[in-house]
Amino acid sequence: MSITVLYFAAIRERLGQDRRELELPASATIAEVWTQSTGEPWNGQALAAINQEYAKAGDRVADGDEVAFFPPVTGG
Repeated sequence: MSITVLYFAAIRERLGQDRRELELPASATIAEVWTQSTGEPWNGQALAAINQEYAKAGDRVADGDEVAFFPPVTGG
């Protein structure tokens, strides 16, 4: 399946890119998308969304989905 992965804020800066097209096996999870797209194991320190809705590490993605990763939001 083919998905689009978007990176925001510090994640985008660290990876040096803001988006990536990715081919994955069917029923891949958010954690697997993170690992495949960044080359790093999922550590749970990023927030994720599938098609602009918050997602958890075990949530599955589908062909054509847009997955976004962004750092936790803090306020003050």
